[in-house]
Amino acid sequence: MKEPVSRRAKLVLFPWKKNVSAKPGLTDDDYAIYASYRPHVSGAFVGTLKVVRLTDGRLLYPFDGAEEIGPFTLKDDAKNAAQARGREIVAADLRMPEM
Repeated sequence: MKEPVSRRAKLVLFPWKKNVSAKPGLTDDDYAIYASYRPHVSGAFVGTLKVVRLTDGRLLYPFDGAEEIGPFTLKDDAKNAAQARGREIVAADLRMPEM
């Protein structure tokens, strides 16, 4: 049976880098934090987060089993919590890089 083809656009962070070896970040500028929010089924809001190490393009967050950020009653609270979690992940990766 033929697999269905997804029409969703794929996010390609570094198309020119195919097999890049792991390289730890040295400063906060070596990371990209994308924080936002989305509505939750309960009517509240949950934070969404993506953390990328720019030196090698490694996606640090989200990972399998990552918990939801929230829920919160205000959009700004959800986004601020996602940004705070992103800063925590960057600080932890600077202390002990995930290779």
